Amino acid sequence: MISTRGRYAVRVMLDLAENNIGSCIPLKEIAARQDISKKYLEIIVKDLVLAGLVVGASGKGGGYRLARRPEEISIGEILEQTEGIRYYFDLQLRQIFLYWVLGMAIGSLVSVFAKDRIHALFAGMQGKKLGLLGIIPACLLGIASPLCMYGTVPIAASFRKQGMREDWLAAFMMASVLLNPQLIIYSAALGTKALLVRIISCFLCGCAAGLLVHAFCRKKEFFNFDSFEERKNRDTHPNLFIRYLLNFVRNVRATGLYFLIGILLSALFQRYVPQDVMANLFGGDQAWGILMAATIGVPLYACGGGTIPLLQSWLADGMSLGSAAAFMVTGPATKITNLGALKIVMGWKRFALYLVFVMIFSFVCGLAVNLI
Repeated sequence: MISTRGRYAVRVMLDLAENNIGSCIPLKEIAARQDISKKYLEIIVKDLVLAGLVVGASGKGGGYRLARRPEEISIGEILEQTEGIRYYFDLQLRQIFLYWVLGMAIGSLVSVFAKDRIHALFAGMQGKKLGLLGIIPACLLGIASPLCMYGTVPIAASFRKQGMREDWLAAFMMASVLLNPQLIIYSAALGTKALLVRIISCFLCGCAAGLLVHAFCRKKEFFNFDSFEERKNRDTHPNLFIRYLLNFVRNVRATGLYFLIGILLSALFQRYVPQDVMANLFGGDQAWGILMAATIGVPLYACGGGTIPLLQSWLADGMSLGSAAAFMVTGPATKITNLGALKIVMGWKRFALYLVFVMIFSFVCGLAVNLI
């Protein structure tokens, strides 16, 4: 929503454009035509002068005129200078809010009505002689699972007790860490190409994890689930609609703050970081940009929904799709809550190998995306 200050700035600029005769126009004339306080306009015009949109002159014949031709100045440029962070925050919120709400709505639907079915399908794979190919459906079911890592680990522990293969468990858990139905909807805000890159890269990362566990830990247990027990199901209300609403509210509480922080960070980047800086840092097909994106994914990723506004603004500023792919792998894979759970079930040595694997895969994935 545009503030009064922003609307008045646009009106001043339109007035200057409509009455452009090559000489300066006194501010009192503009104030009279627009029926706006002259003192208030003095504050607004000062910002427009500092922004290089308007030129002022004092003394006899003084006033203001446009610094450039009217067709070279956009309303967006005017609002950027007069609204500040508020303009960028509002713009980002309008662009992505619907995806956030839709993601939570669908995520809650899956969690309440399909979660048990998804896990039953995974458990049912044990009776089938799929061998190494079982990694593929394990990855797909991991992506479909709506649980966070602390919810996935106890489920995986129960599968282990039923005799589930380690490579299938690794593929399921890795894919579940990286992606879920809610995050897929969020990522649609980035565009079709970025969404497909995210889904495919996460799927391949899960497959790669499963293959590595199969290659090096075929005859021994890779995970230690002794410290985890299956969590109590919170979706138990007898009324299905109320059960869904309660799950939806929990989603809002869990992601809302991070979502708003992500939009604020995106607004700050757009307002104060020049576009060419982001393009030079993450743009092109250079390996350095991919490595940087993979690295900053570690400290910046707190919540999937919270990073979508950042990625959206970075891609608009010239970030390459390969750099975005690297960020989308390392971010969720090294999210602090996920790391805590994985450290417990892996131990220090395998946990360190996991981090190395994530960084190498994200880097190679980014390079591959930029080459395609």
